[in-house]
Amino acid sequence: VVVIWPFCKGELNGTDHKQQKDMMKMKMVPIPEKAYGGFFEGDCYIILYNKKTSNGFITDLHYWIGKDSTQDEQGAAAFYVTQMDDMLGGSPVQHREVEGHESEAFKSYFKSGIIYKKGGVASGFKHVETNMYNIRRLLHVKGKKHVSATEVELSWDSFNEGDVFLLDLGKVLIQWNGPDCNIAEKSRGLALARSIRDDERGGRAQIGIIDNEKDSPDLMQIMKTVLGERRGALRAATPDEKADELVYEKDDNLVVQEIATRPLTQDLLQHEDCHILDQGGFKIYVWRGKDSSKEEKRAAFSRAVGFIQAKGYSATTNVEVVNDGAESAMFKQLFKRWTEKEETQGLGKVYTTSKIAKVEQVKFDVSQLHARPELAAEQRMADDASGKVEVWRIEDLHMQPVDPRTYGQFYGGDCYLVLYTYLTSGRTHYIIYMWQGRHASVDEITACAFNAVELDKKYGNEPVQVRVTMGREPQHFLAIFKGSLIIYEGGTSRAQNNEPEPVVRLFQVRGTDEINTKTIEVPARASSLNSNDVFLLTTNQVCYLWCGKGCSGDEREMAKIVANIVSKRDKQTVLEGQEPVEFWAALGGKAPYASDKRFQEPTVRYQPRLFECSNQTGRFIMTEVVGFCQDDLDEDDVMLLDTWEEIFLWIGKTSNTYERNEAISSAKDYLKTHPAGRDLATPIIMVKQGYEPLTFTGWFSAWDPYKWSVSYWEICVSCLNLGPTSRLFRGLSVVVFLSFHKSRLFRFFN
Repeated sequence: VVVIWPFCKGELNGTDHKQQKDMMKMKMVPIPEKAYGGFFEGDCYIILYNKKTSNGFITDLHYWIGKDSTQDEQGAAAFYVTQMDDMLGGSPVQHREVEGHESEAFKSYFKSGIIYKKGGVASGFKHVETNMYNIRRLLHVKGKKHVSATEVELSWDSFNEGDVFLLDLGKVLIQWNGPDCNIAEKSRGLALARSIRDDERGGRAQIGIIDNEKDSPDLMQIMKTVLGERRGALRAATPDEKADELVYEKDDNLVVQEIATRPLTQDLLQHEDCHILDQGGFKIYVWRGKDSSKEEKRAAFSRAVGFIQAKGYSATTNVEVVNDGAESAMFKQLFKRWTEKEETQGLGKVYTTSKIAKVEQVKFDVSQLHARPELAAEQRMADDASGKVEVWRIEDLHMQPVDPRTYGQFYGGDCYLVLYTYLTSGRTHYIIYMWQGRHASVDEITACAFNAVELDKKYGNEPVQVRVTMGREPQHFLAIFKGSLIIYEGGTSRAQNNEPEPVVRLFQVRGTDEINTKTIEVPARASSLNSNDVFLLTTNQVCYLWCGKGCSGDEREMAKIVANIVSKRDKQTVLEGQEPVEFWAALGGKAPYASDKRFQEPTVRYQPRLFECSNQTGRFIMTEVVGFCQDDLDEDDVMLLDTWEEIFLWIGKTSNTYERNEAISSAKDYLKTHPAGRDLATPIIMVKQGYEPLTFTGWFSAWDPYKWSVSYWEICVSCLNLGPTSRLFRGLSVVVFLSFHKSRLFRFFN
């Protein structure tokens, strides 16, 4: 739910604040929903955004500053945001937005784009409402993910070769595509044109598209009639970054003391104070402690702006104000660990042997995976693990088939490739797992990646590629080996291996069924034991099944299956506290180990994040997409989806090699530099456009598997309103499209 108020002259009720003396009397006036997304440059606006979640509502308050707005309007906007925050109990996250430099969250509210209009509300509302067809304006459309359109001078001098321009004549909308703009920019421009037609004109307007001036003489004639003859060549494309437009706010009483640098910890935030968190000038956060004074809380925005000025940052820097106990997900992820009030551990706790809490294994119905893709994503299960498995070991830098009888046994000194083949809705899908042993050489790891690429080509570049680091195997990887996944700490499975196997080995077995069981080798000493698990101790004479007091019957049954794989010796079940002398002797004697039944580690509350990886501006950049959906996946880009447990790299069909290569290295850098201290062994999964598994699509609220079967030109044709009530340019529209895309038009109308 989005609600927007602009400001106009009126009475500022309910306050005797000293700021009232320094500004004109202003009041908030709600605007109609069909006008959302249009902002007058001479005004300020407040936007209230509510989003329903499983735990209630998330509320955001934005105040938007037009480049031609007055100081009084800016002050009134900041003041009203503070008042609204108080009325809502301090729960909203507050944002300061400057025209042309809005946050990604702000842009995400307006899916069809933002339009900057000249003037202010007083002169603009009546114009828009009562004379909606009496319009002559030129809009300069920028952006790929979140579009903005700025009203510019009605002149050919406003055009350039790299952008989309929209000539709005009321009943006719002409989209002019620069010769250097790409499909994504054209598509976003078309979406904006359709939004204007449907929302502002009630569907009673025609859209014409000029993609090549020579092929659209009729539409070009209209443009020349409005703009005059064009003299000289068009300007070259301009970069997306805009020059700073200064908006000044003054505060002479700011005192700031730096208390910490990255990595930040939650205990640095004191409840009786307000804190500023500086993201290097990219964004400024103000955290307001629940016990801080009212004066400090009210001054949050002015303090932030004063800090920006003191640091010499751009005046358009985004500001976000968060309240103690109601922090946004984006704020929390900047800390190494964040613990909620009712939790004892926070985000990103590392999974360690013997030192980890007992986590209850929850069974789920795998038959629900396809009906509920969100479940597949949460459980990290692409299917029910009933497909075909093939395994190769990297040997002498080449792929060597592994004996199927030993599938599931992985050695820390090797690298392996696992090809998993499965059917979904009658279509064959592939997953290539690249398992990297902890003690494998650099050459073997490199060869593993190279052979994965070759295997990928063999299957038509369709497989999903997953990098798996030893000890960080994803759920689906465990499931395809049906409970028999065994990881040996060192050594190799090669036939010519001359290293003798250890006489005594200790294995920790975790899992309750074939889907979630994994066995790992741990140091053969008593301190490795844990009362919550089952361990296998193998010797030359016997294999002990040591059952901790906290283990379940299902865990003991799975351990018996594994025991028959790791040892051919007689099996002896040993209960904790009833161990024979020989058991302790094999481990080198008794020693303290984890024996308390501890708390269950809380569920990680992490909001998935999507980033666009592109070098279209001449340099490789990663840009976050807030409030993402499938439409944000552009064919000519590489996208990074962070779900905390894994990193997905989505490869668009027309993305270039440079973007693909840089995306992989950037994903690794992303993990290294993450303020929460991310595990560098987090799986990195490469997904190809059109071959997305459920573990990827489940993170999107709605997924259309046929989305990319429709081209941009087919969308162009479908947007034409050729019904009997739309006579204006009805014949002209057909001629325009016939002239440059005959085959598409004929197929559509047949």
